[in-house]
Amino acid sequence: MKARLLQTLFTAQVIFCSTFILAAESNKDIRALQEQNIMSVLFQQTSAEGLASSLQTYKAAQQVLDQALADPTWSALPGQTKYKNKKPAIILDVDETVLDNLAYQARGILDGTSYPTGWIAWGNEVAATEVPGAKDFLNYAQSKGVTIFYITNRVAELKNATQQNLTKLGIPWDQSQDTILMRGENGWGSDKGSRRSLVSEEHRVLMLIGDNLGDFVDAKDNLVTPDQRKDMVQAYKEYWGAKWFMLQNTTYGDWEGALYNFDYSLSPDEVHETRINSLQPSR
Repeated sequence: MKARLLQTLFTAQVIFCSTFILAAESNKDIRALQEQNIMSVLFQQTSAEGLASSLQTYKAAQQVLDQALADPTWSALPGQTKYKNKKPAIILDVDETVLDNLAYQARGILDGTSYPTGWIAWGNEVAATEVPGAKDFLNYAQSKGVTIFYITNRVAELKNATQQNLTKLGIPWDQSQDTILMRGENGWGSDKGSRRSLVSEEHRVLMLIGDNLGDFVDAKDNLVTPDQRKDMVQAYKEYWGAKWFMLQNTTYGDWEGALYNFDYSLSPDEVHETRINSLQPSR
């Protein structure tokens, strides 16, 4: 009986140690992948070039806004035709468009973790900062009587925290109606097309601003290969810098998912191999 007990204890120890080793190896793999993102996060956080790009984007959008307001035929939504006498509005993404979450990205690198680990906790900290240029532009838009809609794929659980974060930074949002449209509300998934359509029912949409192609086109045109995504950008080339304004985000986005065919079950080794194979040493 004693020998059997010892054997059982030994087996349990082996299983525990094996599990611990596997978990440690998995964390090591994730840390290695996150370390590959150091330069992207550093560029976004520290570069003068990144700051200039953000300020430039919002300055250009502000310069266009008065033109859009003065032109009754102006709409930033392809196919929107019934907008006569509708109230003017703009639509923006939130993360890396209005709220800067780079501190969360930096933590992941240092801790060896990756999204979604810690994301909800980060959102509830209400610690995101302003994307440079966003507040001045949005206050200008509000002063012109433009309704500001935020269409975000933050989960509905973070709605109150998102409102608090915007308020904390002095970024305007309309508290008299629902203008912050979250993923998970009203059956909404990650495709933003239905939410843009909802806004267009009562508003003439003057401008779209985001950091991901899905902030401008539907999922069927976004969740495709890298080359097809570039073709989609070309298909709407007259919109960029006029009605659509893209902020750069080198740290994450569907541009990366497209490399993996949006298969997020890949192991860290497979992700690394795909990244290497996606490099283009010649054209």
